[in-house]
Amino acid sequence: MVAPDDNLEKGAHETMKGNNMFEKPKKTKVKWHGQTVVMPFNCSVYEEKEIEIANRFSGEKTKMPGYAASVYDTIIGAERFGAYDIVRAGLDWFKQYFPEQYMVVLD
Repeated sequence: MVAPDDNLEKGAHETMKGNNMFEKPKKTKVKWHGQTVVMPFNCSVYEEKEIEIANRFSGEKTKMPGYAASVYDTIIGAERFGAYDIVRAGLDWFKQYFPEQYMVVLD
């Protein structure tokens, strides 16, 4: 953790980089119900085989595996905190692996 006085000397960019705010997310592999899944970044993974998620604006619903729902929730949280590198990595991942669900909940 960086002490408050360190911000004045290093500048906000250097302090944030130390907290991974400006570093490109690294893909990770997780085991999920007997298969290996490539995730766009490190996040907690839901164990449920299928989760239904509704579009936050239209209410339209779609189903996806628990690990995809984990990525979705991370995207929404990252968006709220301005971590757009994580948002972009997650959106690109969704477009590649879950295009139909992407069109319902993220487009």
